[in-house]
Amino acid sequence: MNFEIHNANLTRRGFLVVGTGALAAIALASCTTPPRYVSPTGAAVQQAEVARGGTGRVTSVDLVASPTQVDFAGTTADTWSFGSVPAPTIRLAAGDTLRANVRNQLPAETSVHWHGLALRNDMDGIPGTTQAPIGAGENFRYEFVAAHPGTYWFHPHVGPQLDRGLYGALIVEDPNEPLIYDDEWVVILDDWLDGVTGTPDEVLEELRAGMAGMMGDGGTGGHMMMGARSDLLGGDAGDVFYPHYLINGRPPADPDTFTSAPGRRVRIRIINAGSDTAFRVALGGHRLTVTHSDGFPVNPVETDAILIGMGERYDALVTLGDGAFPFVAAAEGKGGTALAIVRTGSGDPPRASATVAELTGSVLTAVALTADPSVVLSTRAIDRELTATLSGSMMAYDWAINGRRFDPADPLAGALGVTQGERVRLRIENTTQMWHPFHLHGHTYQHSGSGPRKDTSIVLPRQSVTVEFDADNPGLWAAHCHNIYHAEAGMMTLLGYQTT
Repeated sequence: MNFEIHNANLTRRGFLVVGTGALAAIALASCTTPPRYVSPTGAAVQQAEVARGGTGRVTSVDLVASPTQVDFAGTTADTWSFGSVPAPTIRLAAGDTLRANVRNQLPAETSVHWHGLALRNDMDGIPGTTQAPIGAGENFRYEFVAAHPGTYWFHPHVGPQLDRGLYGALIVEDPNEPLIYDDEWVVILDDWLDGVTGTPDEVLEELRAGMAGMMGDGGTGGHMMMGARSDLLGGDAGDVFYPHYLINGRPPADPDTFTSAPGRRVRIRIINAGSDTAFRVALGGHRLTVTHSDGFPVNPVETDAILIGMGERYDALVTLGDGAFPFVAAAEGKGGTALAIVRTGSGDPPRASATVAELTGSVLTAVALTADPSVVLSTRAIDRELTATLSGSMMAYDWAINGRRFDPADPLAGALGVTQGERVRLRIENTTQMWHPFHLHGHTYQHSGSGPRKDTSIVLPRQSVTVEFDADNPGLWAAHCHNIYHAEAGMMTLLGYQTT
């Protein structure tokens, strides 16, 4: 791996190198001794990568980020993508090395974050923390061992770029796969406005004014959605109005079609790549058996529908009937839907406005799941307890964690400190009146009470979620709300491994 290029980018572009040298400078300026944290390019990170071992096999891919046009059933939108929306799925086996050569042909800086993977810290794609951003016209090579099988995905971590078309699925296959199935279908859900009603940057600017800034126009701002409500989400369902909801980059008027045969058992890998929308997902005429959450196996649960927040992934098995069936992803609380078709035989395709009874049946969330015995955390004493208190409101759009809005110029301010080898208990407390999908980079935690292993969890208003994880992946790791606009407005912090 070429560390020289990586370090040269950090130095040349003038971004923060969060190693002991930078921290020493901070100490001199403040006349105090701040915590000292592991550097993303330091020896501890390299040693952790070596310890992962790996198969020695390498999967190489080229990702070219560039402006592009997409067609939504006759509506043309200018956006940014990796050549298509979504990007072609990347596949490799657990233990293999991914080598991704990223070329930035955008008129702006970008990066790639490998969502859900416990990878080496300097490949996590967080500008100003783990790398310098990839400048316009520049290249960057990500290279790391993908140790754990599962359903993952990739997207940028610069501004609100997630709300464009720069995303795709990353499937890490299990060489000892215990599930038995005939076919596989990767389903990526998205809420879309880029190039149709505006750009994500325009949305963020409007939202930052908050509801208070909209009172003069009657509360009907161009991108802000008022009155989106969901009992499942505890009230307010979202902030942003989207003209389109997509499955695999296609709207209901031009749906994606998955073709199989009656009686075949299909594994559906569902990824929510949206920026402000939870989806309620169901397949007409079928029940789904959920087998994985965020890449890790759970004790199987049968359900009519699944609620999936931004950043979450669920795998489900289904045995298909004979005909053409609507696969519907309802934008929770927002009134819109995304549609795909599962076809195993003859029959008219479902209409674009198709609804399915399963959406009003049993709806699975993470609280119904327990971890498969193969991935349950071992029993041991808790070494450290941390709290991430989520605060803020739509009125002022002042989202924060532990009373502090994240400052990219000072990313370590308010960091959550851990020491390598600790068992950590993290309480995620939501003091706001809105739900938040909380995501921790570089780790998979377990919900308390034998709950599922996850990396992204829905935290309902005025409620909390307690999770545990082992601090076994040194570095500096982002922890944030996966509503991209909440994160950009400040609901983000870092989990930092302290040096001894």
